[in-house]
Order: sequence, then C-alpha cells, then structure tokens
Amino acid sequence: MSRPRGVFVAGTDTGVGKTLIAAALTLALKEEGVDVGVMKPLESGGLRFEGTLIPRDAYHLKEVSGVDDPLELINPYCFEPPLAPAEAAAREGVEVDLGRVFKAYEELASRHEVMVVEGVGGLLVPICEGTLLPELIKALGLPVLLVGRTALGTINHTLLSLSCCQREGIEVIGFLLNKVSPDSDPSEESNPSWISRFSKVPYLGTFPYLGELGAITEAKAFLQPLFTEHIDLGRIFDLLGLSRGRTS
Repeated sequence: MSRPRGVFVAGTDTGVGKTLIAAALTLALKEEGVDVGVMKPLESGGLRFEGTLIPRDAYHLKEVSGVDDPLELINPYCFEPPLAPAEAAAREGVEVDLGRVFKAYEELASRHEVMVVEGVGGLLVPICEGTLLPELIKALGLPVLLVGRTALGTINHTLLSLSCCQREGIEVIGFLLNKVSPDSDPSEESNPSWISRFSKVPYLGTFPYLGELGAITEAKAFLQPLFTEHIDLGRIFDLLGLSRGRTS
C-alpha cells in the first residue's frame, strides 16, 4: 500500500487555528528535511488591498513554507465574503470547479515530497453546490489531522467531527487541540481524555496559546519548536512513511 502524499488539516469549526497548525506542521516537517508543499484550495474572507483580493491564509502558508509555487495554485479559489465557500461563491456569481482544484493539487504534489493542505471552516461546510468538504478530502486521498479548540464544547465538536470522518471512510492521523484564547477554562485539562475514551483516534497533544502575536509569519520563529515540543510528530511521520532527522 502506497503512503499518503500528505495531510489534510481539518477543523472542528471555523476559528480553531487550522492555518496556525498547518503552518507549524509545515515548519516541523521542513526542519526534519522534508520537501513540503502547501495548499488552501478554497478561502473565504479574503482581504481586498488596492483592488486585489488576497487570500490571507494561503499567503501565510506560502510565506512560511518558502515555496516558489504560484499563489493561484496554492489557492485556486478566494472569496471576499466571510461565509461558507458555496454561499460566498454564489454571492459573487462564481461557479466552483473542483476539477480546477484537483488539477492545481496534482501540479503541486508533483513538485513536492509531501503536501500540507488546509481545509475551510468545519468538516461539514458546503464548498460548492451539492458538495460538502469531505468529498474534496476523499477525492484528494489524504488522511486528516483534526484540529479542535481546547475549551468547553470541544468534546462534542471533536467527537462529531471524528464520527463524520469514520462515516465517510476518511482516515484520521489523530486529533490535537489548540488554545485560541488566554481565558482559563476548567474543562481544558480533562477534555482530551474524554475525547479519547470515546474514540480510537490518537490524541497528539495541545498547542499552547501564543498570545497577542500578529501575523503567522511574524510568529514563524516560535511555531516549529512549539509544535515539536507539544505535538507528537512521530505518529505523523509514521503514517506518512517518512524518516526523521534527515538534516541532522
């Protein structure tokens, strides 16, 4: 059985830190000597600057990864409204062609050893007419790294997302939790164990709150060491069939 060509970073909801984790994972793989390509197939809530719509998440991934791939390959579709891609596309009069997404992915995958692909919103977000995100994940043939919040409610959101992956036949490398707020939450310590009790998917760790940092590119120096310290990279490398320490 051939190894997967990458990882799909999916979230239990919007705003859980998918871009942050995708960037940190990319840097951790690169630190081990892996040639990594990045992709954000669809992005909503793009920033318009001097008449140009900029996909911020895709731009951050490109800058962090250091790839010279064109942004239009990394992000085939960007919409200005901060809405589900299907709704954002409809409001802009755009018809999303998944064939264009697949073609861009194949081109990027041919250039790199491993791909880190970031999703949009939660797992059951509509990405185009009649299509939810799991259809794209299955078409790309990538296993999921699931990102959830640390706080109260994450047990429900994470287990529902893992159940969705199981129902759809999508392999999950593991789940990790990301602290997105400085607020103290008494559930944070026990949430991972409760999720693990009702799921066979490995818990890979909790990524700490980074404080009031600016853009992800500004936090680049912190991301790789924090990811390596707090997240179980071994599971990810094992599933991808990669050896560690190539740069040592």
